[in-house]
Formats: sequence, C-alpha cells, structure tokens
Amino acid sequence: MNLLLAEVAQATQRLADAGVPSPRTDAEELAAFVHGVKRGELHSVKDSDFDARYWEVIARREAREPLQHITGRAYFRYLELQVGPGVFVPRPETESVVGWAIDAVRAMDVVEPCIVDLCTGSGAIALALAQEVPRSRVHAVELSEDALKWTRKNVEGSRVDLRQGNALTAFPDLDGQVDLVITNPPYIPLTEWEYVAPEARDYDPGLALFSGEDGLDLIRGLERTAHRLLRPGGVVVVEHADTQGGQVPWIFAEDRGWTDAADHPDLNNRPRFATARKALP
Repeated sequence: MNLLLAEVAQATQRLADAGVPSPRTDAEELAAFVHGVKRGELHSVKDSDFDARYWEVIARREAREPLQHITGRAYFRYLELQVGPGVFVPRPETESVVGWAIDAVRAMDVVEPCIVDLCTGSGAIALALAQEVPRSRVHAVELSEDALKWTRKNVEGSRVDLRQGNALTAFPDLDGQVDLVITNPPYIPLTEWEYVAPEARDYDPGLALFSGEDGLDLIRGLERTAHRLLRPGGVVVVEHADTQGGQVPWIFAEDRGWTDAADHPDLNNRPRFATARKALP
C-alpha cells in the first residue's frame, strides 16, 4: 500500500466518525481530486507526490460541506455539472425520475418533442433530456440569480432555452404546446428542518428545499402551471419526498383535468415521483 492509500484509509475513518454517509467513496473522490487522477489510479500516486492539501479538503468534508462543493462538480446520468454555493446539488434519486421521463417522451413518437423543466437549479434535468432525447426542444426556468450563475455555465453551448423567472408563471408563449413538463421542486415540510442532512440544510439554498407546512405548497401551484403548458395528452412528472407517496397524485385529480395519476418508486423501491396525463377534451 502506498502512502496515499494509507491516508485514504485514515480519512475514511474520520469521515465515518463524522457521520458522512459514504466515507470511503468520498475519501477516494477527494484524494483523486487533489492529486489530479481517477479514483482507480490512486495506487499509482508516488509517495513523494502526496499532497498535504488532502487533509484540508477532508476537514471540510468532515464538517459536512458537500463533496460537490469541494470539488466543484456533480455527476448526473451522463453529465458532469459545475455546482457550488447557491445552487441545489443534483441527487442520484432524480436520475430515475429523468429515466422515466425519457422513456415517456420516446413513447410519444413525436418528431421534435417540446419539454419544460420547472425549477431547473443546476440544469441537470434539462441537460439530461436534451442530451438523451436528441431532437427535443428543451426549455428551463429558474428563479434564483445565485443558482443561475451555475445554470448558465452548465447550459452554455447546449440546446437548452434557459430563462429566469417564476415557475408558476413561466413560458406563457408555450401554453398548450408542451409534450412533457418535469420538475424537481422544493418539497420538504418546514417542520422537518431539523431532520434534514447537514449537507442539504446548511449548504443547499432554502428556496430549493422547503415548501410550506406539508412541503406541497409549490407542487399545488405547479399543477396549474403544468396543466396550462401541456397539450391534451401531455405528461407531467413531479419528484417528491418518499414520505409523500400517495399524496401528490391526488393533487392531479380528474376534476382538475388530469388522468392516469400515479406514483412511482425509485431504485430503493421508495415512492419518489408522481406522473399524470392531461385529459383529452
């Protein structure tokens, strides 16, 4: 074992003691970041090339600063995104939400599907759809100027139409023309603040996390936005907390112009997102 791998072992224990959920992975990711190699190449770093800055970044992670803030990058499906203070860090569970949306759009057999991503944050969802549905027309909206600093970097050179604005009133020019609306909105109840992981509570913007006493305030508003934007037969996809399974489909009720409202599990078989179809006239 070389010096770096021995230090990674010590760092793993420190991170585990601090309550970091994935201590070994994070210790290796930070070692690779500091030394400019891939995780699988840590064994190739010479003892003489060990960089003591490694322990500086370990201390930051030990204090529960998000790994992605330290490295400045987040991975989402096939994307590498720039992230940092002011923007919500995309989570792995959202990848399955996007996967369902991609399958749904492909099944529509529309030549150039129109897609809207509400509350886009880093742009992860919009960019993944633009990349994996090549002929799609993808539009995204974000309210926060702090978040948009990162979003603009990520969407630069892409086909994504990025706008700043309120998701509730966004894209009036697309009313009735959209094939799929997708959103990962804030959905944590204000009453749950103290139970949120430090990485999210202390570093992700509150605007991207909390939404009223039951966490569903914005989703209730976005239901009307989605109905306004979608063509008849168009689909909405909404991520929610695993504790909100069964609640969100009821927001997309038949008497409000929806059909086929349902919940779907994530890879851990926990309810993660709801979908519904705009009813035909």
